[in-house]
Amino acid sequence: MNRYTISALVANKSGVLTRVSGLFARRGYNISSLSVCETENPALSRMTIVLDGDEYILEQLTRQLSKLIDVKKIMHVLEKQAIFRELLLIKLEAPTEKRGEIFEICTIFRAKVVDLYPGSMVIELTGEDGKIDGFINMVKDYGILEMARTGLTAISRGAACIKDVQDYNESI
Repeated sequence: MNRYTISALVANKSGVLTRVSGLFARRGYNISSLSVCETENPALSRMTIVLDGDEYILEQLTRQLSKLIDVKKIMHVLEKQAIFRELLLIKLEAPTEKRGEIFEICTIFRAKVVDLYPGSMVIELTGEDGKIDGFINMVKDYGILEMARTGLTAISRGAACIKDVQDYNESI
C-alpha cells in the first residue's frame, strides 16, 4: 500500500469539509491526515489530504472529488517536488531534575519550549512526519501528558502553484 497526498482548493464555506470527508467514508476509505486552512484568497480553502491505497484508489477518489461542486482544483502532490511539514505540540512531565535532558533533546530536534510550568512543559516542533515520530519516540519515556498533531501540510517547490493547475489529475 502506498501513501498519497492530494492538495485541493475548495470553496471556503460551511459544509465543504463534511462533503469531502463523507465522500471518503461512503467509499470505505480512511483519511490518514487532513489539514485545512484559508488561502491567500478568503473565498478559498486549501485541503491537504493524505490517504493510503493504490493508484486505483487515488484515481477513483480524485475523480469523485472533482465532481463535488465546491472543489475547484485538485492536485496529486509528488514527494520530490514539494515540501511537507507537520506541527506537533506536546506536553511532557518535566520534573526539575529531568528538564536539562529534555532541553538537550529539544536542541537536537530544533524544537522550541513554548510553555514551562512546575512539573510540565509544552514543546513545539515542526518538520516531516519522520522527524515528528522520532522526537515522540525520544521523549515518550519522560511521560507524555498530552499531544496534538496538525496533520501534513504540503506546498510545491519553485514557481508551480495549485492555482495554475488546469486539469484535476495533473501532478506537480
